[in-house]
Amino acid sequence: MISSELEQMPLLDDLHSGNELLNKDKNRYRDILPYDSTRVPLGKNKNYINASYIKIVNHEEEYFYIATQGPMPETIEDFWQMVMENNCNVIAMITREIEGGVIKCHSYWPISLKEPLELKHFRILLENWQITQYFIIRVFQIVKKSTGMSHCVKHLQFTKWPDHGTPASADFFIKYVRYVRKSHITGPLVVHCSAGVGRTGVFLCVDVVFCAIEKNYSFNIMNIVTQMRKQRYGMIQTKEQYQFCYEIVLEVLQSLLALS
Repeated sequence: MISSELEQMPLLDDLHSGNELLNKDKNRYRDILPYDSTRVPLGKNKNYINASYIKIVNHEEEYFYIATQGPMPETIEDFWQMVMENNCNVIAMITREIEGGVIKCHSYWPISLKEPLELKHFRILLENWQITQYFIIRVFQIVKKSTGMSHCVKHLQFTKWPDHGTPASADFFIKYVRYVRKSHITGPLVVHCSAGVGRTGVFLCVDVVFCAIEKNYSFNIMNIVTQMRKQRYGMIQTKEQYQFCYEIVLEVLQSLLALS
């Protein structure tokens, strides 16, 4: 369970940028804002997006992510600018666009291979896509219109997280996290759900633990969650999500034991 220490973790930094009048409409949820010290700045003017840099250190190895909210119609351009500027080659999306009749994330990509998504500064082309049992793989080419520079991004959307609670099978999520890690080449891993704290936090925690297990390093889940929460408020939102991290890790360790 989430320890009382974690539950009572206060706000650790200012949230001025997210609260600025100019930026208020760029937040999907009023109460989920990035800390000023870790927010991802856009362009020369350091413009605002509801996204946080998160660095997690385990055994002197650093894991680097951008945790962000699901884009809204007015932040789609900002989102792709962030992906380009940070040279990110993988986006892990851990939500469906609509869940339980509620919009969780707006579709920020083209749906047809023939028709790109035209934004003011970017053109997004869908190169190919594939639907697997538990996630959708899309490959995009992002073209910056002013320079013609293009950048390839793999978009991996996990589709088996239920509207409430956590996935019934840890197995699908384990395979998904591993696939995302295997696909990562450059820049921080971009991870988002709807608010960019709950499922996103579970993903980051589990990814770091899997890397540790692979290298035979020790790890401490509470320490990982504490590091995340110092950089983005509210990472891993519920007791169920925190417990799910342990369940996943237990499953991985048990299957390794069975092999030995």
